[in-house]
Amino acid sequence: MTGKEVLKKNKNFYIGVIATVLEGLLSGSLFMLLYFTMLSLWSGEFNMNRSLMLTGVLAVIFLLRILIYSFGYTRAQIGGAEVSKNIRLFMGDKIKRIPLSRFTQGQTGDYINTITSDVNNYEKILTHKIGDLAKSISLSLMLIVFVMTFYVPAGIVLLVADLLLIPALWLSFRMVRKYGNEKNDICAENVSSIVEYVSGIQTFRAYGVGGTKNKTVTKAMKDFCDISFVYEAKVLPIGAVLGILIWLSCPLIIWMAYGPWAAGTLDTVSYLLICMLPIFCAKLANSIFIDLTSYKNLMISKNKILGVMNEPEETGSMEPLQTATHEITFDSVDFSYVPGEPVLKHATFTVPDQKLTAIVGDSGSGKSTILNLIAKYYEANGGTISIGGKPINHVAAERVLEQISMVDQDVFLFDDTIRENIRHARPNATDEEIEAACREANCDGFIRKMEKGYDTPTGENGNLLSGGERQRISIARAILKNSPILLLDEATASLDIENELAVKQAIANLLKEKKTVVMIAHTLSIVKNADQILVVSDGKIAEAGTHDELLAKGGKYAAMWNAEQKLSA
Repeated sequence: MTGKEVLKKNKNFYIGVIATVLEGLLSGSLFMLLYFTMLSLWSGEFNMNRSLMLTGVLAVIFLLRILIYSFGYTRAQIGGAEVSKNIRLFMGDKIKRIPLSRFTQGQTGDYINTITSDVNNYEKILTHKIGDLAKSISLSLMLIVFVMTFYVPAGIVLLVADLLLIPALWLSFRMVRKYGNEKNDICAENVSSIVEYVSGIQTFRAYGVGGTKNKTVTKAMKDFCDISFVYEAKVLPIGAVLGILIWLSCPLIIWMAYGPWAAGTLDTVSYLLICMLPIFCAKLANSIFIDLTSYKNLMISKNKILGVMNEPEETGSMEPLQTATHEITFDSVDFSYVPGEPVLKHATFTVPDQKLTAIVGDSGSGKSTILNLIAKYYEANGGTISIGGKPINHVAAERVLEQISMVDQDVFLFDDTIRENIRHARPNATDEEIEAACREANCDGFIRKMEKGYDTPTGENGNLLSGGERQRISIARAILKNSPILLLDEATASLDIENELAVKQAIANLLKEKKTVVMIAHTLSIVKNADQILVVSDGKIAEAGTHDELLAKGGKYAAMWNAEQKLSA
């Protein structure tokens, strides 16, 4: 299904619009009922029977309006909710195929704003705006025709007044195009700043920069306030001038119809009704202007949704990545997050199959970037990355990740139970398999001590668990997935001694299996028994070898080792 097909209006939408128009026409029929009532009163024919008949007709009209409105409103809401659901599901599936680099370029707020506010705005178009516009336009035309049956010139004046909407809307649409997109973009920046603020509230409070002291949030709010003021200041005068011109039609029609009434060619009841109807028509015209301007503004949201739906996806074959071995090779690989600022420069090395390769180096040297490129979170700018001798440049990231289990320093847990968080690694895993993985990951003990055991909620991003507990659950996920390649990114960093020992034991259990393992470590003692150690410096592989070989070289690794030993002493 394409993006345009997802946005397509469904049957419930059309039913809702038709019902809204019918309800509007029924409300317009009340003016006809008013006319016949006034005619009866003026002619002296009004009696109890006529009163009961008119009351009955009025009751039927109101009952029909309630039934039609309720039915149409319900269908429109169901249709709009269905479209919104499909859009969000489609976009959720789409976002997972968008290159991760998009999320590191300040696009997060855009995506959040599109999935939430923009989809809500598009739903408003389907559930309210189009139906309201169709109702107002059809009712306005009905009343103009009704007035023309009494006095044609008055109907022509009302029609001309409504035609003033065309130049007014042309001007307002120009303002919407000019300032609406900018307003939407600033709204997305606002969302980003708020998400950042809420996520980092503990840090902000610790440093006394919460609330109005937070410059990022206050600036974002001020920018949004400013652009909203500019937008309204440009559109409001157009609506005000239009309103004045349309309302001038009311005294004009009263003056025009007075002559025929005074001459006796227009009866008093018709004259009174002609004097009243322009007021209602003017309100309808004003409502059409506001709704159409709002509709045009909401269409920006539709374009934003289509923009995300049409974003370039990660390229690559969806054929399964089948290889005899899982040796990983980097051949002259270049990479940069920001153009002109290389992170890896002609990196060349091989990670042997079913061996442990450790990556060490200074902070910011490019260690984590290597893991991200292996997992194909990012595309290399140059060179070739191969798994089992097959280049992965043209393989879909989804297929590459099927071969990989990853344990990060910053563990992400869903707001769910411990059991379901682990089950994400293999959705069809049994409870027994999950518990076996937890025993291997050294976390079965602390889980069973909890009141709800494996059904204990982890909280948003796992905030109800300690760092060590989250890390061990992450290792349990990796064990359960049982992929041939294992990537460990400083899994023991920032842990207390007790948790570090537990995590080290869990990693040791994980390494018992014959896997191709790449481990980043902040302490060299953890990786001294690795089959190969790569030393990364300034985006290049400065040294490679075993612990003893690198010490014998007396290079950067030896200097790092000696410094660590002095600190330990």
